[in-house]
Amino acid sequence: MDTVDIVVVGAGLAGLSAARTLRNAGRSVVVLEARNRVAGRTFGGFLRNGVPVELGGQWVGPTQDAVLALVDELGLETFRTHDEGDGLTAYDGTVTRYADETFGLPEASAAEVGKLLAEIEELASTVDTHAPWETDGAEDLDRQTLDQWLTARTDDTLALGFLRLLVPALFSAESPELSLLHFLFYAKSGNGLDTLVATTGGAQESRVVGGTHRISERMAEELGDAVRLGAVVHTIVQDGDGVVVRYENAAGGGGGAVAARHVVVAIPPMLAGRIRYSPPLPALRDALTQQIPAGSVIKFQVGYPTAFWRDTGLSGFVLSLDGEVGVVLDNSPEDGSCGVLVAFVEGAHARRAAELGPDGRRKLVVDRLVAYFGPAAADPFDLVEQDWTAEEFTRGCYGGRLGAGVWTQFGRALAAPVGRIHWAGAETAETWNGYMDGAVRSGYRAAAEILEILAAEQG
Repeated sequence: MDTVDIVVVGAGLAGLSAARTLRNAGRSVVVLEARNRVAGRTFGGFLRNGVPVELGGQWVGPTQDAVLALVDELGLETFRTHDEGDGLTAYDGTVTRYADETFGLPEASAAEVGKLLAEIEELASTVDTHAPWETDGAEDLDRQTLDQWLTARTDDTLALGFLRLLVPALFSAESPELSLLHFLFYAKSGNGLDTLVATTGGAQESRVVGGTHRISERMAEELGDAVRLGAVVHTIVQDGDGVVVRYENAAGGGGGAVAARHVVVAIPPMLAGRIRYSPPLPALRDALTQQIPAGSVIKFQVGYPTAFWRDTGLSGFVLSLDGEVGVVLDNSPEDGSCGVLVAFVEGAHARRAAELGPDGRRKLVVDRLVAYFGPAAADPFDLVEQDWTAEEFTRGCYGGRLGAGVWTQFGRALAAPVGRIHWAGAETAETWNGYMDGAVRSGYRAAAEILEILAAEQG
């Protein structure tokens, strides 16, 4: 049995950030990753012409200081997302072009959306992101779903549809599937809804040259053979002296175990709940892992010989209240060698689309792009899809969500260590929860917890 100071379960941004921090502090680490690759919910692919595309999390933006600093540390570069031109909004069977902040909605509906967003921002400002369950009025905010709050505030069907569309765009889930408190917490953790939905000046402002998966790959290169792929952790045993983490080989042929003083579990809470713990986890923590389901999303990268939409003054940005493809953005390479649209099928639409098969999904996506951009969108040279619900070691994206009552009843267990077991991952972050920046911050937090304990033991 190998022995190290710390075992890290999961080689995504959170796990590798923790491992790298611990190694740089002079501690020995082993990282166990179930997949045959690192990078977790960031994942790179290629179009047929060799242009790299991001099949998982891909954007970084202002105030995401942890991940932007890491990008710089690792010698990577970013470039701006194309954001010039008019946007499109589809509703009631029509596609409306706009160049202002109305999103193409009728004046009355746009005003109603603005009023509701202002109410949401005001409520979000009251949330304690360190301990959401301690927010003033937390129980009232948490006992209702976001959809219940929305329907009680407006009877404008277009405004309601628009705000319901924002939920799958952010969570890959539907507005009845998360609590109002969770939505408010998420908004505040990401510097407000305006920041979350914006491109320039917001969460979609920039991309990493070559893809965000390169962040994890660079960290893994630094860690070398401390990162073990195809190691599916199934049991964590702890006592007063340390932990033993047992795993099986994903390809078969046995497994192994690593002994350590501490372990960082840096995988989605739902998957962390599938590991066997001895002694068992406290009931509160165990119940929590059963109530943070991941969202449903299928991501499509659609390649064209040119970014033809730019020729007519369009930015490539689409929001659709009508069709299965709710969000589209220009995802073309910086060098302009071809045009790429990234299209998302999310939430309930993704669950239905998963049953169509690849050909059915291709037709669905291309047909919707034609409805938005016209006949020029009918013949892409390539279409690459990634169904995150089908990923065995992810089971959905963008992240886990908390339904009504979960924050106030179970939330205090989300990031609290259990003996020598520490938790990391984007879902545990107080700042930029659910985003790559939050994942990196969570890894740093878990590493700091352990280093403080080890220093106290030595002092």
